[in-house]
Amino acid sequence: MRLLKRVPTLVALCALVAGSAFADDLPKYSKLSGVSGNLSSVGSDTLSGMTTLWLEEFKNIYPNVNPQIQASGSSTAPPALTEGTAQFGPMSRQMRAKEVEAFERQYGYKPTALRVAIDAIGLFVHTDNPIEGLNFKQLDAIFSSTLRCGGTEYLRTWQQLGIETPWNERAIQIFGRNSVSGTYGYFKDKALCGGDFRRNVNEQPGSASVVQSVASSINTIGYSGIGYQVSGAKLVPIANHGDQYVLPTQENVQSGSYPLSRFLYVYVNKDPNRELAPIEEAYIRYIYSREGQRIVLKDGYVPVSREFAQGELAKVGLSLD
Repeated sequence: MRLLKRVPTLVALCALVAGSAFADDLPKYSKLSGVSGNLSSVGSDTLSGMTTLWLEEFKNIYPNVNPQIQASGSSTAPPALTEGTAQFGPMSRQMRAKEVEAFERQYGYKPTALRVAIDAIGLFVHTDNPIEGLNFKQLDAIFSSTLRCGGTEYLRTWQQLGIETPWNERAIQIFGRNSVSGTYGYFKDKALCGGDFRRNVNEQPGSASVVQSVASSINTIGYSGIGYQVSGAKLVPIANHGDQYVLPTQENVQSGSYPLSRFLYVYVNKDPNRELAPIEEAYIRYIYSREGQRIVLKDGYVPVSREFAQGELAKVGLSLD
């Protein structure tokens, strides 16, 4: 088995140089008094690395805090918040209407969505694959059973994409996330134009598993958050149409020119008539601090700006200063 690790890819280097300006513009974290107790986070696998790092550092600041993390997929966050078994629900997508309605029936108000980082969905192929890029029509023809993005032919072999020996006789082996994942839903909506996945997509329980599987054979392709990288796999530039391919660098993701970028969320149960509990306030402030957003950058995602952070904190009655 290949070990998941960070490698100095072009994407990572660009994010490190450009993204640090956003994180460093935020204030340093100031410790609050009287913070202790249990802190439970249930939700996205995509955010699992970032959440783990946040909570490890948070516990270093507050030794009397007992953090607990479950990261089985974004769809597990709404019921955990609704049932009161978690204080925070990391999600790589927005809550669906029925999830919000279930929460509102329970509490009489809607859950609060905090946008904590920007992510990009990357398409990974084996590092030896010479493919120069892919557009949405091609991605739909590879991954879907419905051809909703304008294609007229399913793509089942690398030869159909002009890739020669040793790929020309090989079927395309495809990997993706399982249906509980927000990454699954986002890719379905955007790259497949809302169509259905092929039945033979090898669904994986986590983003790391997708990239590791892609690295295992030369005829593979898979989608995952760009924060995951493994030796033996590489990112493919993407285009909406044609061949104007764009890499998911920090600048391209921040500007919106990379076509598969999205916000990452942490949902919280915030009663509009009450202040946050001390432990909840302390954790949210940490997320939007310089230290918290440096962790976003470290984990391969794009941090938010000072102005953006101020707007998100205002949703729960807080401010940066």
